[in-house]
This record gives sequence, C-alpha cells and structure tokens, in this order.
Amino acid sequence: MSQHELAKIYDPQAVEPAVNDQWLNSDAFRPKAASGEQSDDAYCIVIPPPNVTGSLHMGHAFTFTIQDMLIRWQRMKGKSVLWQPGTDHAGIATQMVVERILDKEGVHRRDLGRERFLDRVWEWKEESGGTIVSQLKRLGASCDWSRERFTLDEGLSDAVREVFVRLYEEGLIYRGKRLVNWDPVLETAVSDLEVEHDEEQGHFWHIQYPHADDPTKHVIVATTRPETMLGDGAVAVHPDDERYKDLIGKQLILPLCNRTIPVIADEYVDPEFGTGCVKITPAHDFNDYDVGKRHDLPLLNIFTNRAHIAEEDWIPEQYHGLDRYEARERMVADLEAEGLLYKVEDHMHKVGRGDRSHAVIEPYLTDQWYVDIKPLAEPAIAAVEDGDIKFVPQHWEKTYFEWMRNIQDWCISRQLWWGHRIPAWYCEDCDHITVSREAAVCCSGCGSTKIKQDEDVLDTWFSSGLWPFSTLGWPENTEEMERFYSTNVLVTGFDIIFFWVARMIMMGMKFTGKVPFKDIYIHALIRDAQGQKMSKSKGNVIDPLEIIGDYGADALRFTLAHMATPGRDVKLDVKRIESNRNFMNKIWNAARFVFMNRGDARPDALIQPENDVNRWILSELDSCTRDVEKALTEYRFNEAAGTLYNFIWGSYCDWYVEAAKVALYGDDEAAKSETQIVMLTALDGWLRLLHPICPFITETLFQELHGPDARLVTDNWVQGYATDAQAVSRMNRVMEVVTAIRSVRGEMNVAPGKRIDAIIACGADVQADLEAEKKLLMSLAKLESLAWQDADSEVDGAAVAPLAHAKVYLPLAGLINVEEETARLEKNIAKLEKDIALNEGKLANPKFCGSAPEAVVAKVRSDLDEAIAKRDEMVAGIKRLSSL
Repeated sequence: MSQHELAKIYDPQAVEPAVNDQWLNSDAFRPKAASGEQSDDAYCIVIPPPNVTGSLHMGHAFTFTIQDMLIRWQRMKGKSVLWQPGTDHAGIATQMVVERILDKEGVHRRDLGRERFLDRVWEWKEESGGTIVSQLKRLGASCDWSRERFTLDEGLSDAVREVFVRLYEEGLIYRGKRLVNWDPVLETAVSDLEVEHDEEQGHFWHIQYPHADDPTKHVIVATTRPETMLGDGAVAVHPDDERYKDLIGKQLILPLCNRTIPVIADEYVDPEFGTGCVKITPAHDFNDYDVGKRHDLPLLNIFTNRAHIAEEDWIPEQYHGLDRYEARERMVADLEAEGLLYKVEDHMHKVGRGDRSHAVIEPYLTDQWYVDIKPLAEPAIAAVEDGDIKFVPQHWEKTYFEWMRNIQDWCISRQLWWGHRIPAWYCEDCDHITVSREAAVCCSGCGSTKIKQDEDVLDTWFSSGLWPFSTLGWPENTEEMERFYSTNVLVTGFDIIFFWVARMIMMGMKFTGKVPFKDIYIHALIRDAQGQKMSKSKGNVIDPLEIIGDYGADALRFTLAHMATPGRDVKLDVKRIESNRNFMNKIWNAARFVFMNRGDARPDALIQPENDVNRWILSELDSCTRDVEKALTEYRFNEAAGTLYNFIWGSYCDWYVEAAKVALYGDDEAAKSETQIVMLTALDGWLRLLHPICPFITETLFQELHGPDARLVTDNWVQGYATDAQAVSRMNRVMEVVTAIRSVRGEMNVAPGKRIDAIIACGADVQADLEAEKKLLMSLAKLESLAWQDADSEVDGAAVAPLAHAKVYLPLAGLINVEEETARLEKNIAKLEKDIALNEGKLANPKFCGSAPEAVVAKVRSDLDEAIAKRDEMVAGIKRLSSL
C-alpha cells in the first residue's frame, strides 16, 4: 500500500493477516545479537505453555495480550527481547481426549497397549495439538516462533530426568505407600489442587454395631459412605465421653463381615457430633489414616483402581466386583434385612470430585513417588520475603505464603501412559530399585539385566515447573541461559499460583541458584458481562477467534488491555469490543486525513513550532508518553490504554486535527508547512505508543507514514517532545470556551453549521490568551463575531455559559426557545444546589475537616465556591433571558 492510498474504510480482515505474514516471514521476533557484556540488554518472558489439547480461549487472549504488550514495548526500547514460546503435553487432559476418540471406535487404551496408544497420542498431537499456536499468531503474539518448545521434546525430557535423579540422590524424592486422591475414571492419583469440593445432597446411614460379648447390645455409628465399612479397623470414641468409657478396649462385630473390631479412644472424635461413635477406615479416609497410624490399625484396601469392590478373602463374596455404588445399595439392603439399619437421614455434605473427570474422588492406598518439598519451599519463601521476587498486585504474596508455609509432600507419580515416564527400574532378581538417567542393568551389585521401568509417569506440573530454564537449554550452560535467565516477568492467573508459580520458583532456585523471574504479574480472570464464569453449558463463552473475525485482533487486544485492572475478575461485554472497533476506525480516518494533507512534509521530532496549537499537541504528546511509560513500568495496563484512548481520540482527533485545518486551509504557507510536519510528528509518536497494544493497525499506518520498508515492530520507542506550558494553558482556555459554546448550541438546538455571535466577559489576562487564538476559537466554535467585555459586565438577552475565569454570552434572540433555555438553566441550578449542599455538609463535619488531608479539604472548599458562583450566574442568566 503506497503513500496516500489508504482505503477509505478500515478493514481489519484485509490489514491484519498481511501484516502478520510480513512479521512471520522476517526475523522481527528474534532477539537481536548480544551487545558485549551488557546483562541489562536482555529481556525475557517465557510463555505459560498452553495445553496441546486446546484452542485459544478468552483467558489465553487476555494473558498473551498482556505479555505481548510488554514484549513489544521492551523490543522498541532497544532490548534484546526473547518471548519463549511452547506448549505443554498436559498428561491427563491429552490422554482423556485421545481415550474419548478411542471410545467412539469401541477401543480401550489397554486393548492397544502402551506403545500403540502413545503412537495414537503423538498422531493426534501432530494433527490437532498445534492449533493454538496458529491462533496465537493470529492474535499477534510476537514470540520467537523459531524456538518453539514442547514439554516432551528430547531436550526438555533430559532436563526432567536430570532433576528427578538429582532429587532422588539427595533423598528429596522417595517412594512410599500412602493415601492419595484417586480418580477411578482416569485410574490415577491426582493432587489436592485437582479436587473440587462442593456441597451435595446425600444421606447419613445410622448402623448398629453389635457388642461381641453380647450381640443384643450395640453402638450406633453414622456414616455417609456405608460401603467403606468393609474396610473398618475400629470404632472410635472420645476418651472423655462418659457414655462409652466402659466400652474402650472391647470388641464389636462388624456388620455383614463376620469379624470383630475394637473400640478405641481418640481425641479426633467430636462427642457432640452424631452419636459420638465414629467408624475408622484407615485405607479410605485421610483423617482415619492418621487415627489408624496412632493405634496401629490394619490398612484394608477394599477397592480396585476402578472403585469396584476387591476380591479379597476378608470381604464377603456377594460384594466382590461390584461398583462402589452398587455395593452401597446391596449392603444397605442387607443391613436392613438383618435389622442393623437404625435410620437414614438426608444430609448435605462436601464431596470431592476430579476437576477433569468429575468423578467422586476416593482416598486410596497405593505406592507413589513423592517429593520432600519443605527443603525446596524454604528458599522459595525467602525469595519473596526478601523482595527478590515481587508479586503484582502485592496482596497475592499472602496467598503464596499461606500455601508455601503449610506445604505437604508432593505426590509426583501418575498412573497414566502419556507423559514423562519415571526414570526408575525394578530388578526382577533382587527387587532393587535403580533410579538413573538411563538404565541397562541393576545397580544393586547383582548386575541383572532383568529390569523393568516404572509404569507411571510424572505429574505434568513436574515438567512445567522446570519451564523457565529447561526451555533455555538447561542442564547445558547455553548462551540463552547466560543471557535470558533469570527471566523478567511471569504473567499468569491467580488460579495456578499453587500448581505452577510456586513450583517454578522452588525448582528454579534449587537447580539454577537464581529466581526464575523477578516479577509475577497476576491478572484477573475473564467473566461474561454479568460476571458469570464462561462455560459451554451456560452458552456464554466468547470465542476470541470469532471476535477477531468480526472486529479484528486490535479491537480485542485494546479491550483486554483496557480491562486489565488489579482484581480477581473482569467482565467482558462484546459491546466494549465493538466500541473499540469504532476506535480503530477513528484512528484510520484521522491518519487518512493526515496523509491526504501532508504535502511533502516528513515527521521531525526535533521541530520547535511557532504555532500555539502545534506546541500544545507536542506538549500533550510528551505528557501522554510519560504517563504510558509509567503505566507500563508499573503493570497498569488499563491506565496505559486509557491514557492513549483519551489522547488519540480526544486531544489529537477531536481537537488537534480540527484545529490544524485553520493553518492547513489558510494562506500562511509557513504555518501550513509547520502544521504538516507537526501533524505527522504527533502521528508518528502515538503510533509508537499504541503499537504494543494494537500492533496491526499501527504497523500499517507507520509504513504508510515512513515508506514500505519501515518496520514499527523493530523501530524505536518514543523519547519525548518539546513542551510549552504557556501554549498548553492558552489551548486549554480555548477548548474550555469552545466546549461551553458547543454545549449551549447543542442544548438550544442551534443548527451545527449556523454561525453565531459571542461576547466573552473576562479579565485582561484571559482575554490576552484568547485573543492570541481568536481566529482558531472562532473557527472551532463557528462564530460570526467575537467581542470582549470586562469580567464584571453582564449582557442582557443572551444565553450564558459561566466558566471558571470567564463568562460566555451568546445573543440568541430569534434563534432559541426562551422557555427551553430557562428550563435548562433551572435544571443545572438544581444539580448545582445538590453539589453545594453536599460540599457544605462535608465542611460542616468536624471529623472530615480534622482527618482528611489538607489538600482534600481545600479542594472541597474550591469546588463549593465554584459551584456557588456558577449557580449565581445561572440565576442571573434566567433573569436576563426574560428580556429576550
């Protein structure tokens, strides 16, 4: 697209893909070569790796827009910038997707076997898993795509094995039999963080446990899970409960099972709850497990890994193989038949479900691999306490500390096939476990080659916890590790502080001796316009790809940036995106006007203009530059977007472009030439400032401004402009007067093109400022004539607009409806009366005057005086209107 040939209508679908292709076919996103030993020359963000199962959702669009803003900004500031991209294999999620595909084919993964199943997963990953990467490119994400990594890449897998072996050799990884959260649908252990607890309607079954020495007597035990009584090891009572002191140490008959269990005393029991008797099932309840350890009770696992009743000799045969809920129904019926079911009550209780399968989670006794995590947590806590890592907003530190200071050993093994297989081998000859990077023989000394690798894989968060340094080539001491680690900032949501953020800090400090990032920006979560969580079932999901198709990526990005306020949630209304599509149109049309009127001018940031209008716009641009820079530095992206919106739409488009027409269409060639240069210079400036948020439209207009070989993506950030406080003051007064005249014209229905007379009553200093810009003022306000009077003068028969330092009179006899103007003034007087009463109330309150800052009290007094003055002027205005 050559100079002066901008399309009349902005079409993001024509502009954005072409610009994207231009970037992707160049080295624009690659870090520039190292410049000597300057460590501060580098800037790095590692992308939170999206799962290969997914497609771009609004949460992705939000976080990646924020990251891209930082990356583009720092690239323009001259840094050697690396935005490291990649994707996560997402063990459970990906395996579930492929298993669903197989289900439709009538095939179970076990029918295929491990190797063939993994072939199918890799097949699926290659076909579909990269979808999100192409979608991120459409959003404009300026990652160095030549460095894209995947958590199951060979290099990253080497890093995973290295970390596992080192932790094992230090005694920080161990294997043990413990209770875990077990998902019977996925047939794997899951972490506490992957279990969602919600209130659900259930029942309390009250069951009679007969005394062994006198079956006619019994105790009543209430339970929400009668099927687990098959694994009971005892009934517990509180040691101080007088009702049961004589029973402690005696035996009870376990209903349906034909075996006896003891009555034990333990302070875990709440004597006020239920009957005060609690069944203890150590292998199927976390609290019972602790009680069982204290009393040396047997660990009786009654379930298979699919939550069916195990076929054990000590379990009655009629329940063998039944699903847990089928067993519950059968057992409750049998208890009732034997007269041992005392009663059943409705009961609301919390039920834990897997966050992916939604299956009810079972506490399940299995052998698993664990990380002794507290030695890793201590330096990670200190890093935040000492300020080496900073949370933004800072209050998220509290959430981090609460979890880290109460952290439990991390179960890292998963009973899946897709993932990093645990580097442990079991010897069939001597049962020794060999942990090593690679193994061929048993390392116990027996030298057997009959070794078999552990079937389990590692928790996905184990490998993603290494992401900031494994992607840069660790454990090798690569150039990238030297230049870009520690990375600068992590951008993520608060929902994975525990899952991911904490683990990256622990792993990074353990294996590199450095923090993985210096700042952690925690952004809010995207919800719909009503504040509801987006979900397919609710039908309120906003698809970013559809939005981009309808409104363009820039409009979406600007909306997301404008919404990036500190907090837990932000509400996204499509109307806001539509509004920002209009903002893109405004930008396009303003630039098109500039290009059509540029003549032979070129932008020149060093120009020292003579014209107040030009001095003013450069001063405003300098202020805008400083405010945007400060906002981005402090991660206040909404303020950066808001500042740019106000400057571009307000100062530049609505005021400067209109004001520039006076010189552009006038006879003064010097003024015209100066205005053309400044018009282009200001356009150049705000295109640079806006580029990190809206890269497509700014790149297109920048190339129109500087020529087809120009590239804003790798050009420089704004350095600042000459300022002139006097020019700003004069222009502010002009705009105040013009705004007041336009307001009265609009309210009184005076035709927009109709030129009218105006009289301004003001002091000499104000008149001097306005007189200097009389031609501009008359043009913008569409005045036929402009006269001056002393500040204390009054003009009868005219509408009045009282300002802070002047009064504007508009003789509108014959042009307006006196009754309507009187009604307007009366309405404004009523509003001012409310403001006056509010401020008078504040100043009459001793507590406010005594505790509020002096500047705040002074502001209230000033507002009160101004409101009283305006009210009195309007009252006088009504009196004058009566003479029209």
